[in-house]
Amino acid sequence: MSKSALSHGKIIKSSFKVPGWAKNRHVQTIWPRFIQKRLPLSYNMERLTLPDDDFVDVAWGPKPQETSGIVVMFHGLEGSIKSHYANDMMAQLSVNGWQVVMMHYRGCSGVPNLKARAYHSGETEDPSFFLEWLHDKFPRIPKVAIGFSLGGNMLLKLLGENPAQKWLKAAVAISSPLKLSECAKSINQGFSRVYQKYLLTSMKDTLRKKMEYIDYRKLIQLTKSDVEGITSFTQFDEKITAPLHGFADAQDYYEKCSAYHFLSAIHCPTLVLHSIDDPFMNHLIVPKEEELARNVTVELSERGGHVGFMQGSVLNPKVWLHERVKRFVSEALPVNSTCGYVSR
Repeated sequence: MSKSALSHGKIIKSSFKVPGWAKNRHVQTIWPRFIQKRLPLSYNMERLTLPDDDFVDVAWGPKPQETSGIVVMFHGLEGSIKSHYANDMMAQLSVNGWQVVMMHYRGCSGVPNLKARAYHSGETEDPSFFLEWLHDKFPRIPKVAIGFSLGGNMLLKLLGENPAQKWLKAAVAISSPLKLSECAKSINQGFSRVYQKYLLTSMKDTLRKKMEYIDYRKLIQLTKSDVEGITSFTQFDEKITAPLHGFADAQDYYEKCSAYHFLSAIHCPTLVLHSIDDPFMNHLIVPKEEELARNVTVELSERGGHVGFMQGSVLNPKVWLHERVKRFVSEALPVNSTCGYVSR
């Protein structure tokens, strides 16, 4: 192997095999959300106060007697522990004996947050605070992080911003919008606009609730009629995300917060799982090998949709992601090497 080949990461073909009944990318995307039966899960919520006196809610999965490590999860846009991918991944990993915990972004736990600002694809301040808090609480227990969609983009950016970080031993990002501008274009085309409308409805509902106690007209010249007129992510980011979080405009936000720019700076072992047919994105978001840090592996599949990756039969469907992520986590946190009791 040449010296240059050792200096960057790699792109490999995924082991995911799509079944005949789920070759369509929209079937892959919609099935787990609306059809797949949820796994039973018990969890406890803990409220974490942030430095600006706002809060985030943390969901703790079942507590094992002993654990080989903690798996930290970050959900996607408008997600929560009730999201199919978060619920089922926490359930699957908990059965294997890992302590699983998920930080909700501001306003995503079902309770509106207190400040005008919320979260976005590149907001790493709150997750960094959470990870530091977790490290202080369990300094000797190793941790691996999983980011879904927006959470994956955020996680990759966080790791690139903090190459010497001590919080995480490894990370995996799933269906992440690595180039936000391209993703905003893709989801505003064809059938993908259905997903955009679905997510925007939730985003606008949350904003309307906050407008009852926060004067957004004074802060960013935003009225309720402005909110009603928003029909795309780009419009939402132009009118709300950018001005609320200190960006010049939507394009400035997209450029500065796309994880694509941070992939070359990541030091810890990182797996990026992506399907080329993801209806939220296009092929332009896939990086080249020379743009990856040596510890970053991009695992590509031709099909799989957005956080889908359904296998099995129609009568007995299975989520390939569960086994793939468990295999990755097992390499970083071997289940036969317990390191302590997680006391909360």
